[in-house]
Amino acid sequence: MDAECRRLAGFARPSAASPAGFWWLDESGRPDPAEPVHTWITARMTHVFALAHLRGDVDDAADLAAHGIRALSGALRDDEHGGWYASVSGDGSPVGTLKEAYAHAFVILAASSGVAAGVPGADALLDEALGVMQQHFLDDSGRVVDSLERDLGSGEAYRGANSSMHTVEAFLAAGDVTGDGVWHQRALAIAEHLIHDVARSHNYDLPEHFDLSWSPLLDYNADRPGDPFRPYGCTPGHLLEWSRLLLHLEASLPDAPAWLVDDARALFARAVEVGWSTDGESGFVYTTSWDGTPVTRLRLHWVAAEALAAAGALHTRTGEATYDEWRHRFEAYIETHLIDREHGSWHHELDEHNRPSHVIWHGKPDVYHAYQAVLLARMPLAPVLAVQLSHPQPPPREVSS
Repeated sequence: MDAECRRLAGFARPSAASPAGFWWLDESGRPDPAEPVHTWITARMTHVFALAHLRGDVDDAADLAAHGIRALSGALRDDEHGGWYASVSGDGSPVGTLKEAYAHAFVILAASSGVAAGVPGADALLDEALGVMQQHFLDDSGRVVDSLERDLGSGEAYRGANSSMHTVEAFLAAGDVTGDGVWHQRALAIAEHLIHDVARSHNYDLPEHFDLSWSPLLDYNADRPGDPFRPYGCTPGHLLEWSRLLLHLEASLPDAPAWLVDDARALFARAVEVGWSTDGESGFVYTTSWDGTPVTRLRLHWVAAEALAAAGALHTRTGEATYDEWRHRFEAYIETHLIDREHGSWHHELDEHNRPSHVIWHGKPDVYHAYQAVLLARMPLAPVLAVQLSHPQPPPREVSS
């Protein structure tokens, strides 16, 4: 675990070359000048380097985390209207007009980890990001508004499960760092709607796309099944990610409802049933249709990372040997197919025969999924990683069964 975290953090260091934030990296770990500086990448890398500083993975991790906090407080922030641009060009000009809940959730995560790591400016950034999210990106029911125009006026006629999932992740971090349980309760409300109500009623094949009234759009992007953020059909990787998040949520709540662990089990089981090696090759397919058959057979690294983290979380929670067996199975798959010992990091995409490919993703944009999955697979469920690392505890004792 320690060696892999050091290797991943070392690979990511060159991404800090832009004064505006963290660059998208290519296959060899060089900044890709064809890409703008994305807020979501900058925030995710800030989160990683805050963790890396707390762990001592690279000597300059504190400086790198501080670079990210400055960028999120500066070039990527909209001084005129508030909130954060989706991305900026090399000269600092905003790219596009929409502001995305997805990126704003990661700003909260980055700021929360920065606060735990003692990074200057992180407290003010967290206060501002939580204020923007609460005022503009949560509707009257506490559900996530996917996007808004630059002036924070009305955006797309669309609601999405992906931005909601990462908002849950962000609120868990904010709640643990600030000690304010209202963020845990807001995370619970989002999860209860999307998982206990919507996903459970669809056999845990969670619809990803909705209209403004939160009615599922089951044919959304049927003509673009491999979209990197809004693919058609069910995404097994998100079932795994939600499974883990429900267990973190359960561990964070004083009176957690029983459905959290039940739904976590069901999501993991469904993801494995429809996603793992269902086309005759090892690994998880990217997407499936509503009858459970593969649609996009590419293997994405983040899905394997979330599978590893979910299996570890379920084993920590239940002590059941089957989840430990899955954890070791996923580790073996990652070691065999995803870890790039020649150029660094993990291959971000493999084809249906587990060969490197670049259909959906090019390069190796960031190390967020891989880095934290290595930690999450064997650490306690609560509090969030940054708080655990800022207050070292004895390692969790493996539960025998």
